[in-house]
Amino acid sequence: MDKKIVPISEKMTLTIEEAAAYSNIGVGKIRSMTESRSCPFVVYVGKKRLIKRKEFEKYVSQRMEL
Repeated sequence: MDKKIVPISEKMTLTIEEAAAYSNIGVGKIRSMTESRSCPFVVYVGKKRLIKRKEFEKYVSQRMEL
């Protein structure tokens, strides 16, 4: 079965590595941002931490400094 490649801008969720590439924010910084229970843009699928793209974009655009 061929795996379809979906552009990052069309994905609902991103891996931490994809979110880092998409936003130009470091992997370590994104990991630390998602460690809070009140983080509005993280979702866990089992132990896998995924970033909700639209919420992440909104969060980053509203912050002057990360």
